[in-house]
Amino acid sequence: MSFLTRTYPFKQSSHLLRDSILYGVIIWAVLYLLQPFGFNMYPGNKCLAAVLFGLITAGCYACFGWAIGRPLHSHVKPWRIWHQGCTVLGLILFIALCNFLLFSFISHYPITIPFFSQFLYWTVIIGILMTALSIGIEYNRSLRDRMEALLSNTTEEQKDITITIHDHNVRGNDLTIPINSLLYIEAQKNNISVCYTRDGKPTTMEIHTTLTAVIEELKDYENIFQCHRSFVVNVNNITSAKGNSNGYQMAFGAGTNSVPVSRSFVPRLKSFIA
Repeated sequence: MSFLTRTYPFKQSSHLLRDSILYGVIIWAVLYLLQPFGFNMYPGNKCLAAVLFGLITAGCYACFGWAIGRPLHSHVKPWRIWHQGCTVLGLILFIALCNFLLFSFISHYPITIPFFSQFLYWTVIIGILMTALSIGIEYNRSLRDRMEALLSNTTEEQKDITITIHDHNVRGNDLTIPINSLLYIEAQKNNISVCYTRDGKPTTMEIHTTLTAVIEELKDYENIFQCHRSFVVNVNNITSAKGNSNGYQMAFGAGTNSVPVSRSFVPRLKSFIA
């Protein structure tokens, strides 16, 4: 019960029409390419029938979102996980009813409660898959939006700030650069590799120190974030971030490697960009 009463972590999508088309295409592809649930026995034009089911699904998704989903989101605060679950269930029932009526019409099959129950059963199965896909899309969209908001916070404020990364060799050479030039730092045995931009191009420099020492030196800068036991990044220079169940990959533009966010650091990333 405590899980169901948590605040739903993803904001409502502003691309309702695009999302409805996407789900309609998915339904068409599932029916026409895989032909499950006896769809291969349909005697008529299977492609056209699959298109009709896809259109009905897309139309139901869009209409339900405009008529029910968005008004509920605007009036119910905070929006909780059980609110989202009930809304998705209502959407699935609506799609099932409309597709059932379409199926009865094109196949001249009598409308009965037992047959509708069977039709609803298979719709729920597909609905679960669609819901999982939707949550995955929203999860990555939420991460991207939060990351973009974070990137704009400190870049301008720090344009005149320089940092120094000290080399602990006896005759070591310290590296002093503008903080906005720093891309990421990677631990490499007894050294670190600093990736930064010079004259607009990425370059690297090895320094004899530890990642722990660098983190301590840069702890006062909120845009310096440890995302992995071997990596520290400057979030201001992240160009994209992609996530999955194993963690995230951050990119810093052409000519640089992507940097991982290990699974153990994902909770810190979520709280960092929230």
